[in-house]
Amino acid sequence: MADYLVAVLSAVCWPCVAKATLAAFVLYLLVRFAMRTDGDLTLRWLERRGKKPEEELPGKVIWITGASSGIGEEMAYQLAKIGSPLVLSARRENELERVKKKCLEISQLNDKDILIVPLDLTQRNTHEPATSTVLKHFGKIDILVNNGGRSQRSLYVDTNVDVYNAIMELNYLGTISLTKPVLNHMIQRKQGKVVTISSVMGIMGAPLATGYCASKHALMGFFNSLRPELTEYPEISIINICPGPVQSQIIQNVFTEEVSKTNANVGDQSHKMTTERCVRLTLVSMANDLKEAWVSDQPYLTVCYLWQYAPTWAWWMLNRMGKRRIQNFKSGVDADISYYKKTS
Repeated sequence: MADYLVAVLSAVCWPCVAKATLAAFVLYLLVRFAMRTDGDLTLRWLERRGKKPEEELPGKVIWITGASSGIGEEMAYQLAKIGSPLVLSARRENELERVKKKCLEISQLNDKDILIVPLDLTQRNTHEPATSTVLKHFGKIDILVNNGGRSQRSLYVDTNVDVYNAIMELNYLGTISLTKPVLNHMIQRKQGKVVTISSVMGIMGAPLATGYCASKHALMGFFNSLRPELTEYPEISIINICPGPVQSQIIQNVFTEEVSKTNANVGDQSHKMTTERCVRLTLVSMANDLKEAWVSDQPYLTVCYLWQYAPTWAWWMLNRMGKRRIQNFKSGVDADISYYKKTS
């Protein structure tokens, strides 16, 4: 027996065992990190080791749509502190004035460094004149942040088709319409960045947001197809940001069953990623020219990875989570809150 054991042990490839053990340990560390992080692995690595927004973005003229609230508003504040001249656009001019005032209070920018351009993304005939206004004022546009849009909370079987038309007109067609004159300017300069705030729902699906998901999938498909069309302009970057649920008042203005109806229930949002953190990771993505970045707390980030590498498991997990989400929505509870608490 002793001779047999010696023969077996002698036949074992110990360097192979060591390599396999090391690989398993590294995989364990990556999985553990992925389960605890709030951004994809590349993004989090670059947050620590990559270019800093404070070094790359000062002096860059940055045009933000949807700048009157939520991610767009917070982005304006963080960029103002960095020292980036800003163009602020949204439909509500009074809210843009409020954001501009705060930007001036918290930064070294002066009045001429922040231009307000009221804009309705659905009015496509105004996009080229708006671009001309920006270029007349600043002479250039370094970065366009496509952030404007609306979400949705309604079941497909209860929703008027006009709602889907309105979502696509605003989130998708409005975005690519504004991008065109800005991109033409960037092509002339042979440099620039187009940053589009998509969503994790542009990667996967979700109940109660069929139209919203469709619009975000459309944006991802469009910009992922546009990127290789610009290979002769290596200094022009197409960047897609995919946030998960973020603390915002945007829930008040979501599409519901009818175009004219909105949702008044904001509810507790403390479980969601803070707007400040979402914007910070977005700026890191911009500074490092990431083609795509996932910015989300759990469990949504895990579902994104599953969606990429194990879609059958992702569907099982999403169906389970989605059933709870619909139940709570029908009970009048904010869907995202219950969605998170019942699955975390």
